[in-house]
Amino acid sequence: MSDHRPEATERPLIAVLDYGIGNLRSAEKALEHVGADARLTADRGLVAEAAGVVLPGVGAFGACMAALDATGLDTIAIGAARSGRPFLGICVGLQLLCAESEESPDVEGLGIFDVAVARIAGDVKLPQMQWNQLQVRSPHPLFDGLDPQPWMYFVHSYAAADSPMTIATCDYGGPVGAAMSSGSVTAVQFHPEKSSSAGLRLLANFVDSCR
Repeated sequence: MSDHRPEATERPLIAVLDYGIGNLRSAEKALEHVGADARLTADRGLVAEAAGVVLPGVGAFGACMAALDATGLDTIAIGAARSGRPFLGICVGLQLLCAESEESPDVEGLGIFDVAVARIAGDVKLPQMQWNQLQVRSPHPLFDGLDPQPWMYFVHSYAAADSPMTIATCDYGGPVGAAMSSGSVTAVQFHPEKSSSAGLRLLANFVDSCR
């Protein structure tokens, strides 16, 4: 029995921006698993050639922005997000796409989403480190084939402010922003690569958008 691998034309090239923070390879491997030719890279030329771009992130907003700046990936990420190609932010990657964060008040974000990030309010344990259900506010191709209220895995203490770009929330002491979309740019506060079959389906939907 032959070991069939899809032809390159079936596997869209997706650049996973590598700025040395956290376990970025887990996102790369999950994208490969659902049919992408995913490359963890800081190469401007490869990012320019990619059919889609992913900005993962874990840790503190300020440290992530400093690492993006140090690698020159801040301007590359902005250019990719404005290129019209599918672009996905994951966890702190969503926050980096915003204008600013209460976590690092003197640090500017990438500004793709003109909203601020704030500490989760209410009498709740932080970080939110658990499975939680999405309340999908607006239909979006990212959620195709998922249950109406899919379970996803969250690890965060900060979230983007509610706005017309918010397409999903979760309940954690009140509504908390869980996903955003503007044009070709989408971003999720949860970790799809850690969210079992629902998270993999969401990543597969993103890969499909890159074909």
